Amino acid sequence: MKIAVSGKGGVGKTLIAGGIAYSFAEKGLKTIAIDADSSPNLALTLGLTPQEARKIVPISENKELIEAKTSTGYGGVYRLSFSVDDIVREYSVETPLGIHLIVMGTVKSAGAGCACPANAVVRALLRHLVVERNEAVILDMEAGVEHLGRGTAKNVDTMLVVADANMKALETAKHIHELASNAGVKQILLVGNKIGNATQRRTVEDFSEKHDIKTLDFVPFDAEVVEAEMRGETPLKHSEFEAMQAIKRLSDRLLATKNG
Repeated sequence: MKIAVSGKGGVGKTLIAGGIAYSFAEKGLKTIAIDADSSPNLALTLGLTPQEARKIVPISENKELIEAKTSTGYGGVYRLSFSVDDIVREYSVETPLGIHLIVMGTVKSAGAGCACPANAVVRALLRHLVVERNEAVILDMEAGVEHLGRGTAKNVDTMLVVADANMKALETAKHIHELASNAGVKQILLVGNKIGNATQRRTVEDFSEKHDIKTLDFVPFDAEVVEAEMRGETPLKHSEFEAMQAIKRLSDRLLATKNG
C-alpha cells in the first residue's frame, strides 16, 4: 500500500505519517517511510536520536550518488535513465521501530541548473518505490504533489491531507486536494488533526462537506504527545496515548479500504 501524507506545515502530518508506518510495521508489513519534506524530521518521530538523524545525508544532497547515477562525462549533459533499486538497499536507514527510512531532501524546479540531476534521481527513486516495489510505502510530503509528479501520483493508493481547524490549514488542504485530483491520485482523504473540542471538529467537518472533501478520521489534540516530544521521545511508542490510538484506528481503516 502506498500512502502519501501532505498538509500545511505545523498541522502534525509527520506524526500521522510516522504513526501509520509504525502501525503497518506492527502488523508485519515490510514498511518504508519516505521523508520528502523540505524540513525533514521523520527520523526523530521514528525513534532515531538527533545525533543519528543529523548523520543522514538526504538523497538530493548526496553529490557522489547523484553524479554516479547521472553523469555522462560531459558538462551540462546527464543521464535520465538509471537503476535506483540499489539506493533503497544502501541508503535506507533502519529505525528502532522496524521501519526503513529514506530522506529525500529538498528538490528545486527542473529549471534550476545543477538541481536537475538531483531532481531526476529523486523522481526516479520515488517512482521505483511507489510503482515497482511491493512494500508498504508512507511518504511524508510537502504541501503539494511536486515531488511525485503526475505519473507517480496516479499509482499512490491514497493521499491523506492533514489539517487542523485553522482556516489557513484548511485552505491549504483544499489546494492540495485540487492538485492531487488533477494529478490523478485515486483516493484523497482529509484527516482532522489536533482537534481539541467539538467546535473545532465541526469546523473541519463543515469545510470538508462544503468543498466535497471526504474525511477519513479525526485525531484529538493530545498534551501527552507534546510532552513526549518535549522530552525528546517518540510518541509512537506510547500506544496508550489517545492520539496514538486514533492514528492506529485510521491506519486500520486505510488497510480495510485497500483490502476491501
